[in-house]
Amino acid sequence: MKASEIRSMTPEQLNEKLVGLKKDLFYLRMQHATNQLDNPLKIRETKHDIARVKTMLRQKELSGASDKQ
Repeated sequence: MKASEIRSMTPEQLNEKLVGLKKDLFYLRMQHATNQLDNPLKIRETKHDIARVKTMLRQKELSGASDKQ
């Protein structure tokens, strides 16, 4: 997922995406534990995507707070 895609999302969409990514990470971990995961790097990519989404949510939160002041 590209950062430009994440920037264009609303906070509600970002929260939905975050929930979906966390579910994906759970299923990837389960597949890895049972040796069914073909590409273990998907776990790392998913973690990075979660971090990107959380960072963008925080930036939007801070920019909204500074606008109110």
